[in-house]
Amino acid sequence: MKPSRIVIASQNPDKVREVESVIAFVAPWVEIVRGLEWPEVEETEATLQGNALLKARAVVKATGIAALADDTGLEVRALGGAPGVRTARFAGPEATYQDNVSHLLKVLAGHDDRAATFRTAVALVDEEGSVVTVEGRLEGRIAETPRGDGGFGYDPVFEVDGRTLAEISEEEKNHMSHRARALRVLAEEVWGAGR
Repeated sequence: MKPSRIVIASQNPDKVREVESVIAFVAPWVEIVRGLEWPEVEETEATLQGNALLKARAVVKATGIAALADDTGLEVRALGGAPGVRTARFAGPEATYQDNVSHLLKVLAGHDDRAATFRTAVALVDEEGSVVTVEGRLEGRIAETPRGDGGFGYDPVFEVDGRTLAEISEEEKNHMSHRARALRVLAEEVWGAGR
């Protein structure tokens, strides 16, 4: 499988922008097809990989073009790995980024152990149904308060080496984030180093 055209299987514009930026760097020869529509895919699987595959398969079926999907989970050690697969809905099904961050800080109040891991599972499914799945991880900690104006989601409270992901440049984040790490591995496995 070496698709030359893919669609990003997400309706989250922040995620799509980030994935497109990383793909432009790690696999610049791949055409990203934009402007397509598909029914919303409910994330019903128990694992990040399962949800990524669910989304990619549904979008291939709807568009007829190879689809790349990801699912990202924030795993906080003091919370036994939560929110995990429920990261995007941690504060409820209609939660905003701010709702989720506020809820996380509330449930972590009083915890000294703030270690956390961001995990991203990426699935690429082509028109014939061939599948490649990979994972990227980023170790960090949850800050006491949100900091920074960049990024999205939990970036203002996910701290790596003293800075939150919202305090670093988009270019730096797209080089070292969990999603970037997964997409680099995917590009290597699917298209080979430097094509």
